[in-house]
Amino acid sequence: MLTRDADVPAPPLGLPVGSTAVVYCEAQFGEQDGKTANGLVRHSEKYDVLSVIDSTRAGVDSGQFLDSVPNGIPVLASLRESIAHAGHVPDYLICGVAPADGLLSDTQRVVLLDGIARGMHIINGLHEFLNDDAEFVAAALIAGVTITDVRRPKDTRDLHLFTGRIFDVTCPRIAILGTDGAIGKRTTATILVQALNDQGIRAVMVGTGQTTLIQGGKYGAALDAMVPQFISGEVEHQMVLAFENEDPDVIVVEGQGALSHPAYLSSGHILRGSRPDGVIVQHAPKRKVLGDFPMMPMPTAASEIKLIEAFADTRVIGVTINHEEMTAEELTDAIAEHHRHLGLPVTDPLTRPGSELVEMVLKAYPALRERVGATAAASV
Repeated sequence: MLTRDADVPAPPLGLPVGSTAVVYCEAQFGEQDGKTANGLVRHSEKYDVLSVIDSTRAGVDSGQFLDSVPNGIPVLASLRESIAHAGHVPDYLICGVAPADGLLSDTQRVVLLDGIARGMHIINGLHEFLNDDAEFVAAALIAGVTITDVRRPKDTRDLHLFTGRIFDVTCPRIAILGTDGAIGKRTTATILVQALNDQGIRAVMVGTGQTTLIQGGKYGAALDAMVPQFISGEVEHQMVLAFENEDPDVIVVEGQGALSHPAYLSSGHILRGSRPDGVIVQHAPKRKVLGDFPMMPMPTAASEIKLIEAFADTRVIGVTINHEEMTAEELTDAIAEHHRHLGLPVTDPLTRPGSELVEMVLKAYPALRERVGATAAASV
């Protein structure tokens, strides 16, 4: 398994804020359809994640399994074991699977209903809204718990059309796009924002998917559950809110799917709504076909860059590599090859220092260099 460099810090793991949670991800932890669970054990500002449920991976440390860095969050075989490990009934049971159809299987229903019966609130990021399911509503009422359907969009009257206010956002806007779904865009965005802030560059993230919202992201919306007419307007609205409320030096917006993808088209709305002046493209060189669509070959980083820059008035400022199925030597070669072929900065956020991501941004926006270390200096 690929290991992290010894001097590279672990991915950010948000501090516990009092709400304990177990993440259900049976047979999918570490896989593409387990991306919600994968994200939560790497970073959560809202929940203290105590364990992950996946009987096929039981016994491993989730951080060691994902990133070769232990994080103390075990993968256990069942909800019963997770409760025993916690020593009490945790506050929340989070559905950590994210299948393409967004629906629960019969087996998954049983586990979530068991959690409700035990007194656990449910966090559901699927397209299937459990508050519309009579069995779940009745079970929650009897147990006195809540069900949160993260992907449920706001009422139409509360949605926003594109207005052009994005042009009032004067700080750099960077979109993290990619060549496929579930390829690491959210993880890269999260690590980039933390790395920039650590260097004194005030960065804010705007999320565009359910996982970021579950993690506790302050700004964002689940775009793939929204009426298309409002998607670019909602992206713009969240960007403007982040700019006005946080006065950031940089806004980083999470991508969805890929601009070239035949099914996941949110990237087009993200480009239109956020109007990024810079884009970072996430790519998995070892993928031969799209994750959920084996009949579709993977695009190259070069072809995706060409498409993005033709579609929007923007420029790609760098490429980030997803090292799945790669040895350390293959990853090093892939980084060098993409840099040589594309003439752009290239790194792997999970195994290389965060400073490489920061330098990628500073090269594109040299005026930000004066902010490096400014926060630390001001506090002295």
